[in-house]
Amino acid sequence: RFWLRSRGLGCRGGRGAMSVCNASVFIATSLDGFIAKTDGSVDWLNEFHSTLPEGDDGGFHEFMASVDALVMGRKTFESVRDMEGGPWPYGDTPVWVLTAAGVEVPERLKGKVKLTKGSPQEILTELAASGAKDVYVDGGETIRGFLAAGLLTRIIISKVPITLGEGRPLFTEEQASQIKEISSNPLSCGIVQATYACK
Repeated sequence: RFWLRSRGLGCRGGRGAMSVCNASVFIATSLDGFIAKTDGSVDWLNEFHSTLPEGDDGGFHEFMASVDALVMGRKTFESVRDMEGGPWPYGDTPVWVLTAAGVEVPERLKGKVKLTKGSPQEILTELAASGAKDVYVDGGETIRGFLAAGLLTRIIISKVPITLGEGRPLFTEEQASQIKEISSNPLSCGIVQATYACK
């Protein structure tokens, strides 16, 4: 899975909403804009990732080094938590999991994962109070919620050279119209990484 820094509390998020810290997205999609198959699986992405040259992670580690905390939904957390093999991909970066019902946190992740709930604005306010300035937002539903609240500073999408035909889209058509591409860079193995600003 693919997983740069703008500073300043009290910054202005997308579409004019005041945010308490910067919130950025870094995610991969298929060429036709899907983040998962209709059943939620991302095996196609994992298989593609396994074909990349050793040490090539699409800029994920560089991105992770630029953020202070990560916010994701329960389903995304469970997907990453249950991946077989390899270390926890987020290192010691605090991971805040949005869940109203709770979720099992393995012993090895105690102290790294915090369960929380609230609106996107409330979450960013709490993160800012903890000292975070740059936050990584992950998971389709969570990303869409932050976009709808006008709180995303930047969206970075790695477009993988695979077409799914159908699946779970990152954005609705209406939401896609709320972002504007500001740069696009070719990476290895046919990946194109595009950066968007919120209108």
